[in-house]
Amino acid sequence: MTEPRPFKIPLSVLVVIHTPALQVLLIERADAPGFWQSVTGSKDFADEPFGVTAVRELQEETGLDAAAPGHVLTDWGLENVYEIYPQWRHRYAPGVVHNTERVFGLCIPAVIPVRLSPREHSAQVWLPWPEAMDRCFSSSNAEAISWLPRLGRCG
Repeated sequence: MTEPRPFKIPLSVLVVIHTPALQVLLIERADAPGFWQSVTGSKDFADEPFGVTAVRELQEETGLDAAAPGHVLTDWGLENVYEIYPQWRHRYAPGVVHNTERVFGLCIPAVIPVRLSPREHSAQVWLPWPEAMDRCFSSSNAEAISWLPRLGRCG
C-alpha cells in the first residue's frame, strides 16, 4: 500500500527562464492541456529557502542546472499571493485557499530544448516575452514575465 502524499506547502516559487534576447520558455501542464506556464513548485518544508526551492524545481521540471556556466539565477524580490485554483486545492491541507509565490528569473545563454518531467509537463515552447505573457494561463505568471525587461539579469 502506498503512503498518502503529504499536503503541499502554500509557499512556492515561479521561475521565468529566459535568454538575454528575452526569449521565454513556457511549459504545458500534463494535467491541464492548454495551460502554459513558467517553472513553478512548492517548498518541500516550510523553512526551505526560496532559492533552494527554485534550484530544485528547475532541475526537476526542465533538467536545467541553475549553477551551470552562463546561467544566472536572480531573486526578483517579488511575491504574489493568489487564490489556489479550486481544481488543485485538494493538494493542500483543508482550509488552505491562498498561496504565496516568490518570483525568480533564470537567464541562460541561448534557446535550448529542455528535458521535461513527463509526469508534470507535456510540451515546451520558446517565445518572445510579449507572446509568452499572452500564452500564460496564470495572471501572476503573465505579470512576472512583464517585469522581464526591467528585472531579467544575465550577468
